Parts: sequence; C-alpha cells; structure tokens
Amino acid sequence: MNKIYFLSTCSTCHRILKTWNLNNNIKRIDIKKHPLKESDLEELFTFSDSYESLFNKRAILFRKIKVKSKKTLEKDYKKLLLSHYSFLKRPVLLINKKLFIGNSKETVSNALLEIKSLI
Repeated sequence: MNKIYFLSTCSTCHRILKTWNLNNNIKRIDIKKHPLKESDLEELFTFSDSYESLFNKRAILFRKIKVKSKKTLEKDYKKLLLSHYSFLKRPVLLINKKLFIGNSKETVSNALLEIKSLI
C-alpha cells in the first residue's frame, strides 16, 4: 500500500506535500494524531533496512537524550521511534515498494519522479 507519514503541524511537510500533489490513492498518516505502531515501523524497516535511516537526529528530544548516551544502537532507534512522533524523519513516503525518507532536495525530487510514474 502507498503511504505517506507526515506531521500536520510541520511547514516543511506542507510545502513538500503541495509539491508532490498526491492523489487519494496514497494513504496519509499524520504521525502526531496516529503515532507509529510497531507494525508500521517494521514495514518501513523492511524497505530501509535501518531504523537509524528513519530517525530524526535533529529532534529536540534526541538532543536531550544524546547528552546522556554517546552511542545509539539500532534497537535504541527502534525504541525511540515508537516512543514519540518527533523522532521520525519526515516526511516518509512509501510508494511502489520504494521508500523516500526526509526532506532533502534530492529525496523530494526523486519521490516526485516516482509519483509521476503512477500517472
């Protein structure tokens, strides 16, 4: 299933969603209203093969935790991703069994090409 995980209060997510102009065949999941379930995270992990790649290291909560622990392991990333929505790098687009994580220009443009291939 094609899905996008985003944060409705994030202006960057809004800008990217507008750029992508997604149709209704892509399920939209606001991670603040519907936090990640373990099954969702496992699905994303299947395509990314890394919890760290899904993790937002710029999250304010992570900065507080990072001071206490210098080394973070995959199992720690998984636990943190399930604990709070702000730890998920966003947006995350799962489309045509391909995963696009984050808001870099390259990721956004590559995702746009994939979206256009659906039309």
